[in-house]
Amino acid sequence: MDKIDFEDFAKVDVRVGTIVRAESFPEARKPAIKLWIDFGDDLGEKKSSAQIVTHYDPAALLGKQIMAVVNFPPRQIGKFMSEVLVLGLPDPSGDIVLVGPDHPVPVGGRLH
Repeated sequence: MDKIDFEDFAKVDVRVGTIVRAESFPEARKPAIKLWIDFGDDLGEKKSSAQIVTHYDPAALLGKQIMAVVNFPPRQIGKFMSEVLVLGLPDPSGDIVLVGPDHPVPVGGRLH
């Protein structure tokens, strides 16, 4: 992988948000969950589609803080517009585990 400098890293806007709504997304090509995430006063509420069904149930996601890239262009996923890219890491089977702070932090905070 190519090395980047700090200016390249600074272009990626990664923020913390709190999931305020989550629904199954059965019409997606791959099993997914629709998320509505509160990023605070500056960014407001944004939507995302996440392929996280192995480890997460929509109801259990409410109130969970996650990290997301908020400055990618929106992407149409079926009839749903995904506005942010939720971040996660693969488990040993390749299924995604969400990334978030291990202590509550104010929504909208930017990753340093």
